[in-house]
Amino acid sequence: MAELTTKIGDLTLRNPVMTASGTFGYGVEYADFIDLSRLGGIVVKGTTMQPREGNPSPRMAETAAGMLNAVGLQNRGADCFVREIYPQIRHLGTQVIVNVSGSTVETYVSCAERIASLERIEAIELNISCPNVKQGGMAFGVTCRGAAEVVRAVRAAYPKTLIVKLSPNVTDIAEIARAVEGEGADAVSLINTLLGMAIDIEKRRPVLSTVTGGLSGPCVKPVALRMVWQTFQAVRVPVIGLGGICCWQDAVEFMLAGASAIQIGTYNFVDPAASLKVIDGLNDYCDRHGFASVTELTGALNVLDSI
Repeated sequence: MAELTTKIGDLTLRNPVMTASGTFGYGVEYADFIDLSRLGGIVVKGTTMQPREGNPSPRMAETAAGMLNAVGLQNRGADCFVREIYPQIRHLGTQVIVNVSGSTVETYVSCAERIASLERIEAIELNISCPNVKQGGMAFGVTCRGAAEVVRAVRAAYPKTLIVKLSPNVTDIAEIARAVEGEGADAVSLINTLLGMAIDIEKRRPVLSTVTGGLSGPCVKPVALRMVWQTFQAVRVPVIGLGGICCWQDAVEFMLAGASAIQIGTYNFVDPAASLKVIDGLNDYCDRHGFASVTELTGALNVLDSI
């Protein structure tokens, strides 16, 4: 049996399979369906310093091979997370990572500092790439200057493992990755959702209340895979791949392209046990191909043989 243990900065995962923010709640919602302790980690839903109501309905729309969402980071705020949610998830038996967002650099820093005080939370995922909020979010993640500014400030205040979630809605993902690496990011995760829209032709109106929203699901996988490959070649920090992963074969592709770990997002809504199937599939693949450790898969793509 292959060794599945994976390191992301100072964070040790029992395997490289995590669940993505916004698709798995706080983990406890899935406890009746799967053994959460088998997961490498859970990235809980986006958390901001102040409570957010999110965007008005309708804010979800099904698309071919995917979905659009414009939830808008609805959450009860960092203080509520610390007081009410953390006690419920601190003993889940797997790594819990908090997805942190904000509308200004100062609110990012305040939220990160609040989460840093929690003993059993060893990492945050800094969300500088959400396309569904009017302030902050993707605004920081689409320029090197904006990305560097917020990461620099949070890095100065946050002492644990800092993962930065990147936006695909940019011209050059590699330069954004290099910018956040230069300001102290321990890892990058990508991709967040692609900006998209849907139209109700009978009403001649946008389906979403916000007109545009974030596209996720199997349809984004080729884009995500390409960006992971480009980023892996551009930075030295670990790359966490996500975007359209539905099965272990998808996970293997992402790791061959350069991912040290992966996250499963939208497909959790289809199959709550998808992450466990991916863990088993990765282990079997490593055994069949003679890999003693899953870490040997990272970047093992032989591009020359395909030319």
